[in-house]
Amino acid sequence: MSKGIRFKMSSERLEELKRELHYLETVREKEVAEQIKLARSFGDLSENSEYDEAKTEQGKLYSKIAEIKRLIENAEIITKNDRTDEVGIGNAVTVRDLEFGDEETYIIVGSQEADPATGKISDDSPLGQGLMGRRLGDVVEIEAPAGRLRFEILKIDI
Repeated sequence: MSKGIRFKMSSERLEELKRELHYLETVREKEVAEQIKLARSFGDLSENSEYDEAKTEQGKLYSKIAEIKRLIENAEIITKNDRTDEVGIGNAVTVRDLEFGDEETYIIVGSQEADPATGKISDDSPLGQGLMGRRLGDVVEIEAPAGRLRFEILKIDI
C-alpha cells in the first residue's frame, strides 16, 4: 500500500463507508458463501457455470471490501468551511461563466464525495482547485480540455 495517499471525506462519508463495510463483511459475504455452497451441490465443478459465477462474485466482493478498508484506513476527515468570505470545502459557490453568461452553483467537497451530476465537485478537480481560497467577485481562470474557462464568483454560501 502506498504511504501518504489520503482520501478526503467528511465524517458522514466515513460512517457510510464503515456501514457498507460491515454489511459486506457480514450479510453479503454469507450470501455469496451460500451461493458457492449451492453451486457445489450441482456436481462437477469443471463444467459448473453457477459455481464459476459465484466464485467471480466472491472475488468482486473481496475486492470491494479491500477497497473500502483502504479508504477507511487512509481517510482524512475534512471539516466544512463555515465562512462565506472565502471558498472552502463545504461551501456552495455560485459562479457565472464569463463567456456564455450561464450561472451554476457547485458545492465543494472532498474527493470521495464528488458527484458532478448533482453539482458536488472535488476540491482536487480543476474547477475546485481554482475556486478554493477565492473571494466574492474574484474571476477564476481554469484550464480545461476545451480551453481556458473564466468564471466570476457571485455568491458563497455555507
